[in-house]
Amino acid sequence: MPHWLPRAFVLALALFAVYQVLSWAVLRVLTLLLDVLIAFFLALAMEPAVAGLARRGMRRGPATALVSAVLLVAAAGFFFALGSLFAEQVSRIVDNLPRYVFEVLRWSNEHFHTDLHVDELRSGLVHSDWVRGYLRNGARNVWGVSATVLGGVFQLLTVALFTFYFAADGPRLRTVLCSILPPARQAEVLRAWEIAVSKTGGYIYSRALMALISAAAHYLFLRLLGVPYAAALGVWVGAVSQFVPTVGTYLAGALPLLIAFTVDPWSALWVLVFIVLYQQFENYVLQPRITARTVDIHPAVAFASVIAGTSLLGVVGALVAIPAMATLQGFLSAYVKRYEVSDVSFGRGPRGRRRGLGRWLSRLR
Repeated sequence: MPHWLPRAFVLALALFAVYQVLSWAVLRVLTLLLDVLIAFFLALAMEPAVAGLARRGMRRGPATALVSAVLLVAAAGFFFALGSLFAEQVSRIVDNLPRYVFEVLRWSNEHFHTDLHVDELRSGLVHSDWVRGYLRNGARNVWGVSATVLGGVFQLLTVALFTFYFAADGPRLRTVLCSILPPARQAEVLRAWEIAVSKTGGYIYSRALMALISAAAHYLFLRLLGVPYAAALGVWVGAVSQFVPTVGTYLAGALPLLIAFTVDPWSALWVLVFIVLYQQFENYVLQPRITARTVDIHPAVAFASVIAGTSLLGVVGALVAIPAMATLQGFLSAYVKRYEVSDVSFGRGPRGRRRGLGRWLSRLR
């Protein structure tokens, strides 16, 4: 046996043990790492506003608290509008449910020659084993649902706390990170940090501006058609279409179509036409002008980044994929050198050569 073989065997076992311990630790703190990642991108998005208030003489702590309060009020208003819409629709469905059931039973009795009655259906449903089993399982899962809700609230508070510290102590954090690097590397790190702040903040603010314009336009059109809950639906379309990646436009347009269809099918058709036309206006006129000074991501790149982020980190990856891609695009535009491309038509040769060939062919004719 070679003298180095036992030592190599012990080293391999030690490396395997270290790998197992690190894997176990990463799995245990994966939720915390995702919360820190979300908080970091939120802090980057808040940095331009916080820095602007700090340049006007306000301390970074109160400035961060003010920006956080504005965002919290905006989020609360959004969810309140959606909550009022949802509660109103649910109450309307509950009030009209007996009439719906009666009409369905009457239609069934007329067309299929059945003998169904509302009282018999109600008594059979209430005393059925399925309902009893569902209520029993729901009572058993109350503690699980409560624990899930409390865990979600704790996770939101954790993200909010890290976001506040990252935004309030941004300069101090950069100083601490750069203090362990040589001066030549410090400049590169600071430049990369500024690019990340500029691209992420610019992307978020451009999306917020387009969401505001979209909400106002859809509110005015829905109000003109007489569709109920026009304000809540306008806020829904503006927020979801801009901040939900890839499928946000379709999710945003489905709810106004459904509400308009309950009023009048022709109103639903006009809402569909308006949504399609506004989407084209946003893609070809509004978005290029707003994102010209921030960052503009190609739709195919955005779609691929959302798929990759979802595959890696789930819902969190889908939410942070586009800001991360915007930051990466900013890095590439800053550090990758680009060269001018000569005017060449692919497959046909240079323009000047094509002209010479055309003149030669004309001479042959």
